Amino acid sequence: MSEKLTVKKQYEKYPNSLPFFIALFIGIVVLYLLTDYICTFKGMSEMGWVLAKNAINGILHPNVDKLFSLDESCVPYLLAETFSIAFLGTLVGAILALPFAFFSSRNITNNVCAYTGLTIISILRGFPTVLYGIIFVKIVGTGPFAGVLTMSISSMGMLTKLLIEAIEDVDKGVIEALDASGCTTFQKVRYGIIPQLSSNILSTIIYRLDINVKNATVLGLCAAGGIGAELIFSIGGRRWNDCGAYLLGLVILVLVLEFVSTKIRRKLATGE
Repeated sequence: MSEKLTVKKQYEKYPNSLPFFIALFIGIVVLYLLTDYICTFKGMSEMGWVLAKNAINGILHPNVDKLFSLDESCVPYLLAETFSIAFLGTLVGAILALPFAFFSSRNITNNVCAYTGLTIISILRGFPTVLYGIIFVKIVGTGPFAGVLTMSISSMGMLTKLLIEAIEDVDKGVIEALDASGCTTFQKVRYGIIPQLSSNILSTIIYRLDINVKNATVLGLCAAGGIGAELIFSIGGRRWNDCGAYLLGLVILVLVLEFVSTKIRRKLATGE
């Protein structure tokens, strides 16, 4: 039987915990005071309250014509475009991330390759999605294609990082057995790692798709396609009823996608 853990034994086991927690508490307090000083709230003007009231009223009474029309400026078409950008971006990002993750894993390649790959991924992840959107809009022009390129690069960075962590946590005994059998690196990946990580890889890709649907909306700020552009235009023109229709469509899309992705990830986790 395991020894019963008492307060006294816990204190004897960690005699230096108190100074650490005191230092941590002081650090949190200092950070809070600093951020509170920088992020000050100066109150709302009278016009601000009027705009907030009109916006809420418009959102609660969405434009029904925008919800059910099939025009290119209406909700069904724009939601399909947004999902297409997110899906294609996730797919291309996953295709790019898989080989790069294996190339950057320390238990597959040498340290030089691994650290080179990790450095490249860190650089890719250092740029926000909107910045990639602005760059690709300048290169290929406005529209969904720029959004797909943006989602691909931003997805590649996150997926590669998560997949590297999963690859480096696989059962090392299997890798060592295949290595002792004289298997090549490709054979170790094919027969030793992929079978262990297939459900994990699919779950990670589905999770990234969920994120990309939301990110594709933000791309409207830089005219990279999707429903975000029309949403920004309606807010700028103070067409709050149209804004309500676009937001309602987004909420429905996110809820449906969340329900489906949760079901799929649960099946992958349980194997049922």
